[in-house]
Amino acid sequence: MPSNFQPPITSHPPSHIAFIMDGNGRWANRRGLPRSVGHQKGAEALRRVVEAGAEIGIPYMTFFGFSSENWSRPEQEITELMRLLRYYLRSETAELHKNNIRLRVIGDRQRFDEDIIALIENAEALTHDNKRMTVIIALNYGGRHDILQAAFQARHHENFDTFAQSFEANLMTRDVPEPDLLVRTSGEMRISNFLLWQCAYAEFYFCDTLWPDFDRATLEKAIEAYAGRERRFGGLKRHEGS
Repeated sequence: MPSNFQPPITSHPPSHIAFIMDGNGRWANRRGLPRSVGHQKGAEALRRVVEAGAEIGIPYMTFFGFSSENWSRPEQEITELMRLLRYYLRSETAELHKNNIRLRVIGDRQRFDEDIIALIENAEALTHDNKRMTVIIALNYGGRHDILQAAFQARHHENFDTFAQSFEANLMTRDVPEPDLLVRTSGEMRISNFLLWQCAYAEFYFCDTLWPDFDRATLEKAIEAYAGRERRFGGLKRHEGS
C-alpha cells in the first residue's frame, strides 16, 4: 500500500534525482546466488523506484544502468546484462507509456547490437510526449566522454560565452535540469564517472543498502535527508540584518 509520505513543507523536494545503482553482485554473492539473479532483482528495484518517484511527484530520475567501463566485465555477465536490457525495454515500455512517463537513454548507444538500438529508439519515440515524469537511463555512458564530446562539438566558437552555450547544448542531458540529489547505494562513496558536469552542485546521499533492496522507504529517507540540507550553490548565506 502506498505510504502518505510528503516532503517537509518548509523545503522543496528535488526535481531531479540521479541514482548509481550499486550492489547487485554483492547482493547475489551474499545469498550464494549467481550474479545474474542480483541483476534481475536490481531491475525489479528500478521499477519500484520509478513507481514511487512518480507517486511522490519527482519530475526527473536518472539511473546509471551501464557505464562505458562495464564492458570489461566477464563476457557471461555482459551477455546477461544485455538480455536484461532487452527484456526491460520490451516489457516496461508499454507500462511507462500507460503511466504517462517518458523514457530517454543517454550514452553512446552505437556499441549495442542493432536490435537493442531499435528497442531504445522505439521506446523513446512511443513515450516522447509523456509529461508526468521523465526517466533517463544512462547506457554505455561516461561523464568524461560526455564532457569531451560536448567540448568537441563546441570547439569552433571563438567567443567564450557562445562556446559555453554550445557546450551545454551538446551535453547528453541537454534540456534536462541538473540533478538536485545524487543517490549511491551499497556503501561506496564515489560518483564513478557519472554526470560529472551535471552534479557540480548536487547533494550526495550515500547509503549501505544494496540496490536490489532499495525501495520506496529508502527513497523517502534520501529525500528527507535532502530536505534537511541547506543548498548554497557555492555562496554564503547571509544572516538577516547583516
